[in-house]
Amino acid sequence: MSRENREVGQQVRSWTVIRLSVWLSFSAIGFAAWGWVALSVGLGPAHASPVQDITVLERLSLLSLEQALHTSTLTSLSQPGLQPSERLQALTRSLTRSQVIYLGETHDSEWDHQIQLEVLQALQAHNPKLILAMEMFQRPYQRVLDRYLNRELSEAELVDRTEYPTRWGFPWELYAPILRFSQSKNIPLVALNTPTEVTRKVSRKGLESLTLADRRFIPPLSEIQLGPTGYRDRIQQIYTEMHQGKGNSDGLTRFFQAQVLWDETMADRIARAVVQYPQHQIVVLVGQGHLLYGDGIPDRVLRRLRGSYPEFSQTTLLLNPDPSLPLADPVTKRSIVDWLWHRTSEGSKP
Repeated sequence: MSRENREVGQQVRSWTVIRLSVWLSFSAIGFAAWGWVALSVGLGPAHASPVQDITVLERLSLLSLEQALHTSTLTSLSQPGLQPSERLQALTRSLTRSQVIYLGETHDSEWDHQIQLEVLQALQAHNPKLILAMEMFQRPYQRVLDRYLNRELSEAELVDRTEYPTRWGFPWELYAPILRFSQSKNIPLVALNTPTEVTRKVSRKGLESLTLADRRFIPPLSEIQLGPTGYRDRIQQIYTEMHQGKGNSDGLTRFFQAQVLWDETMADRIARAVVQYPQHQIVVLVGQGHLLYGDGIPDRVLRRLRGSYPEFSQTTLLLNPDPSLPLADPVTKRSIVDWLWHRTSEGSKP
């Protein structure tokens, strides 16, 4: 990338952080006011903050908007009638109203990870009670993340002891700035993923093959719901392409079981974090496929919390999604996610 393009990208990202930070700083429903949300959903004691003048908020949200949107655009699928000038304000409201925020990535996209970092920075600047939950680390290695956060382990030791190169494998430098920032701000880190050995075993032999030892880091099998039909249909398409049309029904069943186990394990850990840290907001970094139409993780988190937290809310945001993806499920008509954040030119790359 040319130096000029890199500088443009840096400038745009700076404006993005400024815009989010301004809104988070002044928003009446921001996490300065998280206490009100906590009270409304029964999450525990907190203090409400005064309501701000919405006209001031609207003016602040327009600062540098034209500059910031030169190389990226926001699209709200939950509020499709929004004008471009209203979208930052609405996104910030969505973020600050939600206890869980999902930032759906393409794993090898440097741009996606830069935006993730900037959203995390903007949120943390105005709400220190954050948790970062990551698909990139498997649940048996939670203690390693804790020790890294406490500066008991170096970054190199973190990589080695989580077996990151073999269990995740995407270039470490894509995620390193996010981990470094989290450590610097003492943001708790949560390992979400299922152990590779378990998902591999399920894909080969099925859920019924799991021993008690295999089940240590996954939810009870009774909580694993193999559906919905639309999700299975999308997984079947992936399976068919992987096997060039030569797969079989038993293989598809096991493949789908492994995918659902993956989703259920991460959903279980997120729901547990909500209960464990009721005053915190949880930012979740996962692949886009786990969020589409709510079928992967979001609905499974909601299922676990709906009874205890009837007003629990979450926001899904896809970073630079594949434009060929249908914006709504053809059967249920449900939107693919709440928000899309598109890169519109090369200038917005890191």
